Amino acid sequence: MKRVFFFLSIFCWVTFSYSQQKKILNITKTSKAPKIDGILDDSAWKNIEIATDFVQYDPEMGVKAEDNKKTEVRITYNDQAIYIAAYLHDNPQDIFKVFSPRDDFGQADYFGVTFNPNNDAQNSIKFFVMSSGTQADIVGGSSGRRGGGPGPRGDRGWNAVWDSAVKHVDDGWIVEMKIPYAALRFSNQEDPVWGIQFFRKYRKDGLDYSWSPIDRTVGEQGIYDGELRGLKNISPPTRLSFYPFASYTAINQSGETVSNTGFGMDVKYGITESFTLDVTLIPDFSQAAFDKVELNLGPFEQRFDEQRQFFKEGVNLFSKGDLFYSRRIGNAPVGRYDIYDDLVDEIDEVEEVVDNPNSVKMLNAIKVSGRNKNGLGIGIFNAITEKTNATIKNTKYELDINDEKIDSTITYREQTTEPFTNYNIIVLDQRFNQNSSVSFVNTNVTRAGDFRDANSSALLLSLTDKTNTYRVSGQGKMSMINMDGGNSTGFDAGFEIGKVSGTYQYGLEGSFRDDKYDVNDFGFGARNNFKNLQGKFSYQIFEPFGIFNSLNVRTETQFNWRHSNNDFTGNRTSINVNTRTKNLMWMGGNITMLFGEQRDYFEPRDQENDRFFSFSNWIQGRTYLFTNSNKALSTSANFNYGRLFQKDIDSDISEYGFRLGPEFRFSDKLTIKYQINYQRKINDRGYVDNINDGEIIFGQRDVKTVENTITGTLNFNSLNSLALSFRNYWSTATYNENLYTLLEDGSLTTSTGHTMTNLDLDPNRNFNIWNLDLSYEWQFAPGSQLVALYRNQLFNSTNASRDSFCDSLKDLFDQDIQHTFSIKMVYFLDYNTIKGVLNKKDATAAIP
Repeated sequence: MKRVFFFLSIFCWVTFSYSQQKKILNITKTSKAPKIDGILDDSAWKNIEIATDFVQYDPEMGVKAEDNKKTEVRITYNDQAIYIAAYLHDNPQDIFKVFSPRDDFGQADYFGVTFNPNNDAQNSIKFFVMSSGTQADIVGGSSGRRGGGPGPRGDRGWNAVWDSAVKHVDDGWIVEMKIPYAALRFSNQEDPVWGIQFFRKYRKDGLDYSWSPIDRTVGEQGIYDGELRGLKNISPPTRLSFYPFASYTAINQSGETVSNTGFGMDVKYGITESFTLDVTLIPDFSQAAFDKVELNLGPFEQRFDEQRQFFKEGVNLFSKGDLFYSRRIGNAPVGRYDIYDDLVDEIDEVEEVVDNPNSVKMLNAIKVSGRNKNGLGIGIFNAITEKTNATIKNTKYELDINDEKIDSTITYREQTTEPFTNYNIIVLDQRFNQNSSVSFVNTNVTRAGDFRDANSSALLLSLTDKTNTYRVSGQGKMSMINMDGGNSTGFDAGFEIGKVSGTYQYGLEGSFRDDKYDVNDFGFGARNNFKNLQGKFSYQIFEPFGIFNSLNVRTETQFNWRHSNNDFTGNRTSINVNTRTKNLMWMGGNITMLFGEQRDYFEPRDQENDRFFSFSNWIQGRTYLFTNSNKALSTSANFNYGRLFQKDIDSDISEYGFRLGPEFRFSDKLTIKYQINYQRKINDRGYVDNINDGEIIFGQRDVKTVENTITGTLNFNSLNSLALSFRNYWSTATYNENLYTLLEDGSLTTSTGHTMTNLDLDPNRNFNIWNLDLSYEWQFAPGSQLVALYRNQLFNSTNASRDSFCDSLKDLFDQDIQHTFSIKMVYFLDYNTIKGVLNKKDATAAIP
C-alpha cells in the first residue's frame, strides 16, 4: 500500500509541476479596433498587459533572450476578432526576410501564436507571420517546431482568412495580426480560459523561443501552452464562406487544341463550434502539380503524393489507420485493363480499343471534420465519381472462298471500365489524458452493377502515461472485398510498447497481416501475408555539446516471417545517426544489414504457389549533408552504396548513387535550386515473365537513373509570385541475353537455356519523362487568388536501353509535346461580411 501511495504522490507532483509551469496572460477588450498596419500608435495597444520574458527551447532550453532581442506581445479583442501586436527587437542586419509562398517558412524569421479555445493541449490553431510578410496557418500537430524540423508541424493545407502587417524599424520588426472569430473554433463562452502560446524564430542563429517554457524532451508541445484569461461574453459567428471559381484550360497536342471553361464553388460551413463542413461542387483540378512518375520494375505500384488542394486540407484525421489514400478517387478505372481480355480476334472479326480513359472524373465531394471540447474528433468524407466507358472498334470482314477479306463493316461499342462509384470514410477519435487516444475508422467503396465493392475497418488504441514517458499502443484492422466470385475477408493487427521521451528511448513492436488483407480500393497497402517483430533503441542529446546542437543515434532490429506458412523470410538491422551542428548544418547517415538468407515472396509475382526469390547478406549504407540554408549558396548532398555478400553467386551485385542539390538565393525575392539524382544498380536481378503455366523467368540487369530537377521562385512581394518547376527523369534497364529460371528453393539457374531471343521478348527499358510548370499566383484580396499556369510535358518509353542520355533526350523531343495553359480565379465571400453590407444598405434605405 505504501508503494501505491508513493506512485500516486509522484503522479500528483508531476501533474502539479506541469500546471505550475503555465504562464497567464490577461486580455482586455477594446472599444476601437486597431488598424492593421504594423504601426503601434492605436489606443487599443495602450495600458494593457504585455507578454514578454520569452525563453529558448531549441537548441538550448530555458535560456532567456538578450535585452536587444527581447519580444513584447500585446493582445486585445472586440466582438469580431482577436488582435495581436508583437514588437520583435533585433539588430536589423540579423533579420532574415526572404520571401516565400504562403505556408512556406522558407528562410525568414517568424512570429507565431497558438490558440487552444478548449485549453486541452489538443485543439491547437496556429497563425504565423514571417518577417517578409508571408502568412502561414496550421491546424493540429505540435504547437511549434520540435527537434529542429523544417518549421512547425500540423495540417498546412488548411487556409484561414485573416489579416496581418509587418513593419521593419531601427531596432527590429513589428507584427500586427487580426484573427477573426470565424477563423477559430469555440462555443459561446461567458468567462473562458483559453490555451495560448507565442513563438519566435531567429533564423540567423537557428534559435527558437516561446513565451511559455517548453521541455523538448517530454511530450508534445501543446501541454506547455499558457493560459489566456479575461475574455468576456464572446460568441462565435456563423462560419459560412464561399469560394466560387472560374477557370479556362487549353491543351494543345499534335496540332490540335482542346479547350474547356469551368465554373464551380467550394463551400465551408461551421456546423457547430467544433465541426466544419467542406463541399466542393463541380471540382476543378486542372492546376494540380505533376506526379513524379518513375520506372517501376518492382512488384508494387508507385505511390504518389496528393496534389489536389481539396484533398490536402483538413485530412489529418482521415489518415488514422492508413486506410485512406485520396489518390484512389479519380484514379484509373478499376476495369481499365480487363477490357483487353475480352476482345474478339478472329479472321472475320477484330476488335481494338480506340479510347480507354486513364482517369475517372469526380463529380463532387464533402467532408466534415473537427474535434469538440471533450476531445472527440469526428471525420466524415464522401466523394462520388462518374461512370467511365471505354470505346471499342469492331471490324467485321466479309470473306471470299479463300478466306480473303473483300469487304468490312465497322461498328463501335462502349464498355464500362468504372461504374458510378461512392467513396466514404468515417473516423471517430477520442483523446484523453492529453496524449492518449482511442479511434475507430471505417471506409467503404460502393460501385454500381457487378463491379467489386470494398469495406475496411480499424480500431486503434494509444495509451501514454501522465508524465509522457511510456506509451502502449495497439491496432486491429479488417478488410472485406465483395466480388462476383465471392467475398474475401482479411485481417491486420499490431502492437507497440516503449519509452517515448528522455535521453534513452526504447521499444518493442510487432505486427501481422494475413494474405487476404486488401485495402487498395480506398487505401494503400503494398504488402500482405507477413509477421514482424522489431526492437528499437535510441540515444538522444537534446542540448548543445562540442560542435553539435543535438545528436540522435537509433538502432533497430526486425525479424520477419510469412503469415500463411510461418516461413522465416529474413531480418533487418539498421543503425542511424543524425546530428545538427552549431553552424546550422545537418549531417548523418545509416547502415542497413540483412544477414543470412532473405526470402522475397513478392518479386516472383506468384504468392499463391508460395514461390520466393532467395538472396543472402545484403549491406547498404548512406550518408547525407545539408549545409546552412541561411547562406546565399547552400547545398544538400547524400551518397549511398550497397553490396550483396553472397558466396554462391556468379556475379557481383551492387548499387550506388548520389544526390546533389545546390540552392542559390540571388536576393530576398529570387531563389533557384537545382538537383541531380544519379543511381546505378549493377547485376541486379528481378522478375521478367511467367511462361509455360508456372515457369518464372528472371533476368540480370543494369539499371541506370538520372533525374534532373530545377525549382525557382520569384516573389515580387508576399502576395505575388512566379514559380518554376522542372523535372526530367530518365531511367534505363538493360538485361543480359541469357535469362534465369527461378527454382523451388528460391535460387536461379541458366541451365534451362532461356534467352531473350528464343523467348521472343525484350524486357529492356528506356523510360524518359519531361515536365515543366511555370505559374504565376496573385492573392488580390484576402482569401482570393488568381493563378495562371503554363505546362509542357513529354513522355517516351522504348526498348532502346543502350542509348545514351543525349540520344534518349533527342528521341524524347521527337514525341508530340503537350502544351497546357490554364487560368483560374477563386474569390472569397464571407457570409458575415455579406450580411453586414446588406444590413447597412437596409439601414441607409430606411433613412428618409
